[in-house]
Amino acid sequence: MNVFTSLILSLPTQNAAVRMRSWRTLKTLGAGSLRDGVYLLPESDAASTALEAIANDVRTEGGMAHVLRMEEPEPGAFAPLFDRRVDFEKISEDIRYLDREMRRAYAADTPKKVRRIGKALAALCAIDFFPDATQARVRGEYQALDILATRLAEPGEPEPTQGEIPRLSPADYQGRLWATRRRPWVDRLGSAWLIARHIDANARFLWLGAPGDCPADALGFDFDGARFTHVGPLVSFEVLAVSFGLSMPGLARMAALIHYLDVGGPEPLEAAGVSAVLKGLRQIHNDDDDLIAATHPVFDALLRVFAGDDA
Repeated sequence: MNVFTSLILSLPTQNAAVRMRSWRTLKTLGAGSLRDGVYLLPESDAASTALEAIANDVRTEGGMAHVLRMEEPEPGAFAPLFDRRVDFEKISEDIRYLDREMRRAYAADTPKKVRRIGKALAALCAIDFFPDATQARVRGEYQALDILATRLAEPGEPEPTQGEIPRLSPADYQGRLWATRRRPWVDRLGSAWLIARHIDANARFLWLGAPGDCPADALGFDFDGARFTHVGPLVSFEVLAVSFGLSMPGLARMAALIHYLDVGGPEPLEAAGVSAVLKGLRQIHNDDDDLIAATHPVFDALLRVFAGDDA
């Protein structure tokens, strides 16, 4: 049986300001309306404090207000008062519109639009007290939009090639110069980690302004014409793992995570958190060597956790 904190109030008719303040605050809190003048929030210390503040404001302005504890007459009776599906569908429409707009033309203000939708979605999720599949679906739509925006902001994303991936020996690729596009994002960051940690311990990295700048003696990855790039459905990280026969515990989950954050697909549970961490590190470190040095421990930790889960 769910327990709620209720606010029962009667507002002074002559004071429009307090009426508007109360309404706006209740809307921000996500309060449900049982009837005119009776509002509910799932019981919590924060809910009680917020509703008491409204009640005090109303009383100060000459109105009547009471904050009471209330139980549902039967399980689930009040849940429909907090149905957010219409609001989630409005955000879903905004996501679909921006998705179409981005695919036609990526504009300078696109990241701002994506962030605006993300903030609106986060605020709605915070007051979705009885979430259902709708929230999960729209969160997935937003994550896909965020991934698309990140990819479109990156010039030179490779087109998949076709064909067999030859098997190679790490022993033949030691102390090499590895080259990819500068300001790496998740596939290039993960690939650099995989190279340095599991293929070429003495690897050196060169960050290219354009793919055509790649020296003849460098091993390119994750750009069109690179030695290691997307093949069929596989991203560069996965191609490197297959090429060098890597199959340590946890690597498959690591590959699935990087695949999702780079090109989409089934969403791993860790995706949003890892994406946020990598974006933060990318903003902190302007030097690409510093950036991969900072992200290597993140991937180390993920592999350790994934390997433990696989055991």
